[in-house]
Amino acid sequence: MNAQDYLPLNPRVLARLLALGEGPRHGYALMLAVEETSRGAVSLDPGSLYRHLSRLENDGILEEVAAPPNEESPDPRRRYYGLTRLGRSVVAAETRRLRALLPEGEALRHLEKG
Repeated sequence: MNAQDYLPLNPRVLARLLALGEGPRHGYALMLAVEETSRGAVSLDPGSLYRHLSRLENDGILEEVAAPPNEESPDPRRRYYGLTRLGRSVVAAETRRLRALLPEGEALRHLEKG
């Protein structure tokens, strides 16, 4: 499959992938990063987070990786995830798709006034 086959992304999926684009993270750190970068607009349900991560892993978008070297005393129970090459391509393709929609959205700004 290629990156286009995964588009459009659900906003929660995009938020996860963007957070992983900054570097590998374990699940809890990923939840915190998504909430922080979205200023609370996107929150992830801990009960479904790992199921979704597993699905993305099965799709080849992310993979389990070693703990980052800067991690202080990594907990051996934690699973760290990072983007695969396909995952990076999916994020880039979705970002391009959303940027292409921005001019159209700006053209329709008059609808907000009515």
